[in-house]
Amino acid sequence: IYWFFSWPEQALYAVSESVLRDVQLPAENKVGINETMSFVHLSVTTRFSPDFEAKYKRRNFATPKNYLDFLANYQKFLDDNRKKLETMSTRLGGGLDKLVQAAQQVMEMSKELTAKKIIVDENAEKVQQKKESILEKSVTATARQEEANEAAKKIATDSIEIEAQKASADEALQAALPALEAAERALEDLDKASITEIKAFASPPQAVMIVCLCICILKPLGKEDENAGWAGAKAMLSDVNLLKALKEYKKDEMKAKQVQKIRDLLNREKETFEGDKMKSVSKAGYGLLQWVLAMVKYYDVAKGVEPKRKMVAELQQQKEVAEEKLKRINTQLKELADALEQLTKDEAEQSATLKQLKEDADVMTRRLTAASQLIEGLGSERKRWTEDLEAMGEVKKRLVGDCLLCAGFVSYAGPFNHGFRTEMVYVNWTQQVLSKDIEMTAHFKLQTLLTSDVEIAAWSGNGLPSDELCVQNGILVTKSSRWPLCIDPQMQIVHWIKKKEEKNLTVKTFNDEYIKFLELAVQYGKPFLFENLDEELDPMIDPILEKRYVFVNGQKMITLGDNTVEWNDMFMLMMTTKLSNPKYTPEVMGKASIVNCVITLDGLAAQLLNVVVGFERPDLEEMRQKLVAQMSENRQVIKSLEDTLLRELAASKGSILDNDELIATLNNAKAKSIEIGESLDTAAKTSEEIDKTRALYQKVAKRGSILYFAMSGLVAISEMYEYSLGSYLGVFDTALREAKPDKIVDNRLKNLREKMTQSMYDYTCMGIFEKHKLLFSFQMTTMILDGDGDLNGREFDFYMKGNPSLDKIKDPCPFAWIPESGWKDLQLLKTMDESLKTICEDIKKDGDAWRAWYDSETPESTEMPQGYSSKIDIMKQVLLTRCLRPDRMITATKNLIMAKLGDYYVQPPSLVYDKILEKSNEKMPIVFILSPGADPQSDVAKLGDTLGFTGTKFKFVSLGQGMGSVAQQSIETGYQRGHWVMLQNCHLLASWLKTLEKILEMMHKPHKDFRLWLTTMPTSAFPMGILQRSLKVVTEPPEGLKLNIKQSYAKISDADLDACDSPAFRPLMYVLAFFHAIVQDRRKFGRIGWNVAYDFNESDFKVSARLLNLYLQKSFDMKEVLPWETLRYLIGEAMYGGRVTDNYDRRILNTYLEEYMGDFLFDENVKFYFSRSQFDYDCALEGNLAVYQQAIVQLPLNQSPAVFGLHANAEINYFMASAKDIYAGLMAMQTGTGGDSGGMSREDFIEKTASDIQSKIPKGELKFIKDGIPSPLEVVLLQEIERYEALVKKMVSNLADLKRALKGEIGMTQALDDIGTSLFNGQLPEAWAKLAPQNEKPLGSWMDHFLRRYKQYSDWACGAEPAVFWLSGFHVPESLLSALVQASCRRRGWALDKSTLYTKVTTHTDRSEVKTKLLDGTYAEGLYLEGARWDVESGCLARQRPKQLIQLMPLIEIIPVEANRLKLRDELPTPVYITQLRRNAMGVGLVFEANLHTKEHPSIWVLQGVAMMLNDDS
Repeated sequence: IYWFFSWPEQALYAVSESVLRDVQLPAENKVGINETMSFVHLSVTTRFSPDFEAKYKRRNFATPKNYLDFLANYQKFLDDNRKKLETMSTRLGGGLDKLVQAAQQVMEMSKELTAKKIIVDENAEKVQQKKESILEKSVTATARQEEANEAAKKIATDSIEIEAQKASADEALQAALPALEAAERALEDLDKASITEIKAFASPPQAVMIVCLCICILKPLGKEDENAGWAGAKAMLSDVNLLKALKEYKKDEMKAKQVQKIRDLLNREKETFEGDKMKSVSKAGYGLLQWVLAMVKYYDVAKGVEPKRKMVAELQQQKEVAEEKLKRINTQLKELADALEQLTKDEAEQSATLKQLKEDADVMTRRLTAASQLIEGLGSERKRWTEDLEAMGEVKKRLVGDCLLCAGFVSYAGPFNHGFRTEMVYVNWTQQVLSKDIEMTAHFKLQTLLTSDVEIAAWSGNGLPSDELCVQNGILVTKSSRWPLCIDPQMQIVHWIKKKEEKNLTVKTFNDEYIKFLELAVQYGKPFLFENLDEELDPMIDPILEKRYVFVNGQKMITLGDNTVEWNDMFMLMMTTKLSNPKYTPEVMGKASIVNCVITLDGLAAQLLNVVVGFERPDLEEMRQKLVAQMSENRQVIKSLEDTLLRELAASKGSILDNDELIATLNNAKAKSIEIGESLDTAAKTSEEIDKTRALYQKVAKRGSILYFAMSGLVAISEMYEYSLGSYLGVFDTALREAKPDKIVDNRLKNLREKMTQSMYDYTCMGIFEKHKLLFSFQMTTMILDGDGDLNGREFDFYMKGNPSLDKIKDPCPFAWIPESGWKDLQLLKTMDESLKTICEDIKKDGDAWRAWYDSETPESTEMPQGYSSKIDIMKQVLLTRCLRPDRMITATKNLIMAKLGDYYVQPPSLVYDKILEKSNEKMPIVFILSPGADPQSDVAKLGDTLGFTGTKFKFVSLGQGMGSVAQQSIETGYQRGHWVMLQNCHLLASWLKTLEKILEMMHKPHKDFRLWLTTMPTSAFPMGILQRSLKVVTEPPEGLKLNIKQSYAKISDADLDACDSPAFRPLMYVLAFFHAIVQDRRKFGRIGWNVAYDFNESDFKVSARLLNLYLQKSFDMKEVLPWETLRYLIGEAMYGGRVTDNYDRRILNTYLEEYMGDFLFDENVKFYFSRSQFDYDCALEGNLAVYQQAIVQLPLNQSPAVFGLHANAEINYFMASAKDIYAGLMAMQTGTGGDSGGMSREDFIEKTASDIQSKIPKGELKFIKDGIPSPLEVVLLQEIERYEALVKKMVSNLADLKRALKGEIGMTQALDDIGTSLFNGQLPEAWAKLAPQNEKPLGSWMDHFLRRYKQYSDWACGAEPAVFWLSGFHVPESLLSALVQASCRRRGWALDKSTLYTKVTTHTDRSEVKTKLLDGTYAEGLYLEGARWDVESGCLARQRPKQLIQLMPLIEIIPVEANRLKLRDELPTPVYITQLRRNAMGVGLVFEANLHTKEHPSIWVLQGVAMMLNDDS
């Protein structure tokens, strides 16, 4: 079977039909069940897995292996539950039968006891009566004897008379004997066949009929109907007992009337009945006739002797009465004699009997009392068991649907979170089951079949939270058919497993030598846990994962490596990983059952509530924990007792009332059950009271949970921001301890929330970069607002995305000062709330007031026109600022945070190394996450010096090739002896970090003084296990010139300054420190600062300082002029320039040095200033270290861009870039939609956007047909059209597939999901960006760009070569420029390698102003200028206007020229880039170099970062 190939629905149905063919299922549901099986599998593969990946970025593979497990689980669950019900039914039935029997026996025993008591009383009375009777009968014995003698004489006389009369009667009867004997012989000759012969007559002969009627009259059977004629006779003849009845006929009971009727009938055929004539008619009739005649004859004889017989009978009766009387008299005489003889003996025996009877009655009374109590005590059980027994029939029917849902859950739901599991099982699959009329339990719950309250209570007692998600995870871990692999970043499941199986559990990782331990666990049936797994599983355990055992001599055997061991069915394997979102392959997901144990916000809140209450009310928490443990134990005992009752009842033989031991056992069990039941009731009431008190702290716990998820969400920004729940709980506990106490509960709760928020903010800020601190603060604020129900989803979505619509706005922008993108955003913002409904109209009406607000320095803090500051809340004010002044969003966001949480959360704490040490411990590594220009080594060393960790007690190891063993030795020595160890540059030996993780795991009981310090650049290779257990600290170079220069001088001493005798050394050291600060701090301005962010650091400064010392000392000694050129070259080109990869960045670097280093420093007539923007940044020409340090103290904390040579607008660029980073970060941190798209679902919004794009894509294929050899420019057109059509085809295909995937017609692949996410976020999909020109525009603007490209291509292909080219519309604009040069070279005969381009800015602002095309070269439109303004009237560069960040340039002539003829003067060589991202470190992005006229020194424009680009990013 190819596990990873998706099976079609028909195949799934066929497999289900085949596998379930022999399963006992209702015939009417078989088709529906098979259809539901395939439906469940397809719903996971085509709907839930893609949706889960789209929403939570988690991949799940449901393969045919899952489907086969699904079928197997269904069969197993059905079989197990049916057997369970059968067993329970049998046990309940047996128990009930015993109880019913016992009740009946109790009733009988009660009656018997009553009777026995009467007997005892009667016997006592009879003994007395018997004594009196014997005395009386002794007196009368003689009289009774005489009476007996007289009776004997009378009997003798009567006997003689009886004999005489009897002999006479017998003699008379002898005459009838021959006839009777003949009749008997005749009957003997008859058989069943003879009778059948007569019966067969439809109309019998008259004679036969008469004979039969005669017999009917005599009624030998006693039931004949003589009036029924032949029918009655036939009925009589049909009776199989007729012959027997004739033979045994009671002839003495015949009546005269019967005999007379017979004679009358016989006379009708008198002749026939004479002699043997009847034989000729019927042989059988003849036999019956003889019997009838014999009976008649017997009657005649008996009638004569009847008087004699009566006399004999009377005499005989008299004789018998007399004999009886005589016998009775004799008996009485004997009894009287015996009674007198045995009187003494009888008295003794009777007394003993009376005593025994009394004892027996007492025992029976006790048994009756005990049995009655038992029956009465088990009355509730009897009632409940009866109800359960009656319900089991219905439960058994509903198992068909219930087990289907359970099997689906266990087979597929593991990788999903709680929300998806609920949607899958209780909504989607349940609806399918009901739609197929498959019986299932109403309001079905998985826990009903897959676990029990007792088991859940036991899990809870072992540390598993009892919320629904955790219970489901417990079910998946224990009930899955494959071994579970738990995604457990918070390590809840692993702690539960360890506690649940603590007696026998073996815990290992794949880094350990585990195979021998695993073999033992398999052999002896013990649980085994692999923890801290990565994304790959060790192939060594594949046989166990696949349960690849074989039978050898009846034993299950499995091969592990080279060893074969016996397989014990009690063996359990469990695996856990701390990875929060591991990317497991389909192969791994097929082998193991993935269980998503990632904690939910509500689940964590419930756990933190225990922590908070445990701290605030330890008595309450202790009581609650005892109650939980007690209730868990009691529920198990209750279940055990009920099982005992049923088992004992079912196993008892005979009457339970005769089994005293059983009655005692049952009574004890019942008494214990009642006691525990009452205890549970009391516990439940106590629990309610505890819960009421605990509810007071729920807001604190919820805040704690929100803070954790805000912190853990940062991992989406950087893999280095990995936090464990354990480390967070440490911060949480600290906050509880440090929160200000207050006797008023509400005040205390407020203090707890505030302290908790502050502590977590401080802890998190310590481990994240400065650029992410505001992002985190805002994310935390919005999550808190959302938790309190105060966050509007649409507003939050707008904050991140603005207006992502592709539609053109119908209402044109009324003022030039409002950005086009801002006006578009306003069109969406006005639909957000009634208070903003008229915002666009209000701006139009009062444009001057809004312009004044727009022009203000800090609009976010300025009163809004028309009362909007009071009309709308602060969030809406921020959104309005986003539309009109996006550059002020950073400050506006800070204002929002301050309004909602306070000033504390916009002022990140400073890094204090003492506090870092205080928060750490010997088991917690301290990981410094480095940024360019920062190195914590000296600060940590200084801390070590203070605390005595110097020399051998502080080991520094710089990691690199071959240094792993040295580092390991240092750590082992350090943790044993309590030393400090610092491993530097861990990212340079990433392959060894796994070994480091293992070393830390194996480190037991380290010395309390031991500290491990690690430094690393951000890297994805850093082990998550180390990150989770570590204290993370981000080190960055100081922000701002003042702090940066101060840091440089902090490591300089007077001795360093005295090392050089040249008087220029000290001021040049300050110049170097200033330069060092400038080039580092310039990075914050983004691409206008540096094309590439270089990591200038302390080593550059130190080596440059040595060079200064060397060359200045040399010039001083030689009495030469200062070697400025040499110094500028060594510092600008060698040291700092050695890091620079971009020529235009190198130009900036050298310009700074030219501005800072020269004889002008020491000009006595004109004082040198680095800058005079808002402060005089000068340089002291002499003085010791203190003088320079004092000068540094005087510097302002913040600097304007002018200090760097930049325009003030550069700060706006910086702010806007920072805001965009926040938007992007927020979107990355959202696990779902991240907001609300105007009431639309995510899928609907994506589908609408896809349809909008489809409607705008050109329908026909764009072609250019050229006869003959194309020109260089036509070749460019052909190449561009080919690239454009490739993009169009990709877009058409992707959009069609995306819409089909959204409808569920095809599977949602990762590529399609990425496209959908991009459309939802209003961004250009990466798959399209690869086939399109480089662009940073949002999706809506990109579509305009896309369509404009089509127009340029189609106009050119269908017409003449355009006079004006839109360079931005070319995929490879360089190819057009090369073609222009090539065409001119061909026309003029120039050498291609000696030709270049020259640009000239025209006065044309619109292409329509160009009447004729250039003979050589072309006009270009659509270029933007950044860093300066183009003065059209003067035709030169000019300073930017405030807030005008970029400017659309007039048309530019691009003219090919011979390089040797090009003589430029007052021209600035200006780079032209594709986008505002300029050029990256690989050199991608530069198109060509333009020439812009300047009347000012070029250094001004160089430092201002002047450049042109083909596209803006709006």
